Amino acid sequence: MCLIVFAWRPGHPQPLIVAANRDEFYARPASPLAAWPDAPGVYAGRDLEAGGTWLGISAAGRFAALTNIRDPGQPQGLRSRGELVAGFLAGNQAPADYLAEVADRAGAYSGFNLLAGTREELYYLNSRAAQPERLGAGVHGLSNARLDTPWPKLRKARAALHAGLDDPRPEALLALLEDRQPAPLAELPDTGVGVQTETLLSSIFIASPNYGTRASTVLIVNQDGSQRIIERSFGPQGAALEEVQVLV
Repeated sequence: MCLIVFAWRPGHPQPLIVAANRDEFYARPASPLAAWPDAPGVYAGRDLEAGGTWLGISAAGRFAALTNIRDPGQPQGLRSRGELVAGFLAGNQAPADYLAEVADRAGAYSGFNLLAGTREELYYLNSRAAQPERLGAGVHGLSNARLDTPWPKLRKARAALHAGLDDPRPEALLALLEDRQPAPLAELPDTGVGVQTETLLSSIFIASPNYGTRASTVLIVNQDGSQRIIERSFGPQGAALEEVQVLV
């Protein structure tokens, strides 16, 4: 994933609301949101190159998602970051214990941010800080830097999520994720990829011939444990492909 905004509100009738875009090269094979036959109770899309995922849930109320850290100078990790999400969803470790274990081996992966939680608690790990953090109630965002780093698209997406929390309709959340307007040049971060690429990557929804938003996902978790997850997938230039919805 390259953009995740979420509201974590323990005790609220809808304690977790997530809107997220996964950005990736279109040539990298992936399958859409579905039940995993080799991990009963897990629902997620799947990276068919390395076998992991970018965001998913389990019937037991587990949730995990990740973004990468944008740094063209960082060493390439030997392992796929997607296995970190898959490992939590299919396991039974408490989020703090799982992230502490991941922190100990974070050097095997390129830089990442990882969210992992249950119905009772939600934790965050930045691979460079290597210190799991329990999140309190609030509206947060992750792009390709640390939690709540105020990049323009994160600020815009987080504000839109916050504005719709009184009536969090899936269609409105998906519309939030479709914003293709790039940020003004004066507001672009400098992550070492050049102005042209920074501009392309600055919109909430990214579309180009080779790289862009492959999936938009909305998750609404209710206090009774029921979950609704919707994923829309896209091809080159943002062409719509399909929509999948799962109720758990």
